[in-house]
Amino acid sequence: MKFLERALDGQNQGWKYLIVCLGGFFGGQMLGSIPFAVVSMSSIPTSKNLTFFLLMLSTAVALFFTIYLIKMLHNRTFSETVNGRRKIRFGRIGFGAAVWAILQAIYLITDYSLNSGNYVLQLDWGKLIVLIILSLCMMPLQTTSEELLFRGYLAQGIAAWTKSRWLAILIPGLLFGLMHILNPEVREFGFWLAMPQYVFFGLLFGLVSVLDDGIELAVGMHAANNIFLSIFITHSASALQTNALFEIQTIDPAKELIVLVVSGLIVLIFFARRYKWDFGILNQKINNKSL
Repeated sequence: MKFLERALDGQNQGWKYLIVCLGGFFGGQMLGSIPFAVVSMSSIPTSKNLTFFLLMLSTAVALFFTIYLIKMLHNRTFSETVNGRRKIRFGRIGFGAAVWAILQAIYLITDYSLNSGNYVLQLDWGKLIVLIILSLCMMPLQTTSEELLFRGYLAQGIAAWTKSRWLAILIPGLLFGLMHILNPEVREFGFWLAMPQYVFFGLLFGLVSVLDDGIELAVGMHAANNIFLSIFITHSASALQTNALFEIQTIDPAKELIVLVVSGLIVLIFFARRYKWDFGILNQKINNKSL
């Protein structure tokens, strides 16, 4: 095992994590939001695609700020934050994305066949093609930014402090959920209906990352999830308003959570069998001997 153990290098002072989180991630997002603020305050005509691009731009800036600060403060490279190694397993990113996208497609087709009246087709090929290009180019930067911070950097730091793999899953997962507390979905459906979905995503991605000794599968799944939603489905309460293929009239958060949990269990079982994961590793303390 190398992923969590990479942080056992004596460079895990709390002030460093504060600088990376506030300066890199949140500060980077604020700096990256300047173009969005300028456009919003000007007379420049805006569109959903332009707004989408500008919002994704802010998270892309945050990603590069975070990578730079981790390297400067911890002497830890991007790939070492991803999996503790010198090389990134790109095949796993693609495979994780493909598996999650297939599950999403199956659910969308099934739900549409049963509840077609809940879907409003808003096909505009010009806008949709631009959205697809923007989503494929920009969304992976947004999701990688979040995965690198929560499932990579923070998980490694918590593992170094506590020597517990479980806490390296639970704490970043809860923080990931709370980061979305201001999302419009939470205001629309209520904290106790909307927030469990974000927390479950955080815990699922964290569990996958610890078991797979790296965040590549989680990066792929997260990217596929957000790309799929941005292209195919939008709702009046969605955090990202896009020119998606369909607009859903009514969302049942309880049903969505059940589907998410079932999908999560499916991918866990599938990945565990494919990569021969040892779940017993979760109870093993983190130490240099496993390097």
